[in-house]
Amino acid sequence: MASIRKRGDSWQARVSRRGFPDESKSFKSKAEADRWCRAIESAMDAGSFVSAREAEATLFGDLLRRYRETVTPLKRGATDETIRLKALERRRMAKLALVNVTPKVVAEFRDERLSECCPSTVIRDLAVLSSIFNHARREWDIAVSNPVAMVRKPTAPPGRNRVLSPAEECNLLAHAQPTGRRNPLLGPLLVVALETAMRRGELLALTWAAIHFERAVAYLPMTKNGSSRWVPLSTRAVEALASVSRSPCGKVFPISIAALDKAFDRLCFRAGIDDLRFHDLRHTATTRLSGKLPNVIELAAVTGHQSLQMLKRYYHPSAEALVAKLG
Repeated sequence: MASIRKRGDSWQARVSRRGFPDESKSFKSKAEADRWCRAIESAMDAGSFVSAREAEATLFGDLLRRYRETVTPLKRGATDETIRLKALERRRMAKLALVNVTPKVVAEFRDERLSECCPSTVIRDLAVLSSIFNHARREWDIAVSNPVAMVRKPTAPPGRNRVLSPAEECNLLAHAQPTGRRNPLLGPLLVVALETAMRRGELLALTWAAIHFERAVAYLPMTKNGSSRWVPLSTRAVEALASVSRSPCGKVFPISIAALDKAFDRLCFRAGIDDLRFHDLRHTATTRLSGKLPNVIELAAVTGHQSLQMLKRYYHPSAEALVAKLG
């Protein structure tokens, strides 16, 4: 049954029904309280009632923290997602209750982020937010809608098609020679990246136990798409790996992601090469391997792509190369 009583300057409404927790809420007028009671009782009669009490009492920042501490550690990209979530926890909307995180709030967050970073980063931010709301609804039984689903996503920028030219490669490797305080692993790492099309994370996780020199292959037990694969090693890649001193930790390239990014940026600056990212080496290697492996199934087996669409994003032949094939 429903009851309404005045308490001070507000009207308190309470709905009590067997099989449901008591629901109560305060309103400025009796008419608002009466409408709320009828809506709650109608939902209970229809069997569609879900209590919003937890969503009203939980701050969005608390939900972010709970997700970061319980769900994120189970993911392979836990490190990057943890950094992203901690940054979200410092945002103004983290201080709002879940029911107050509306599509308008999310849209304002999107526009604010677009003024700070590129659209692709904002798209990833929104994807993480959407996952959090969906997880809260499905796994934690919190009655909250997903406001991200109602917000327009930024237009994704076109994929990069930067490919390292042979002259740029020679210049890059020349400046990667270990002199002074330069990391002696950088040169061999670049060669292996260009010869195998392995991802940055796969290279940094590579262990000596996974390399079979007699077979000229390397085994990756876990890759980005969740599967394992064998990577064939060219003669040049085998020579580069053989030149690396073995570390006690067992990793072939015991370098952190942050250290590699900084070293690569400094290398490009010394070599005078503009607009080059480490991931562009994977584009370069895939494009070169396509000339040796015209069978796309074989090429995908080497690069680790699971769809032709994704493989096409990494294949960037020059017009001159296509002309040469046409004859």
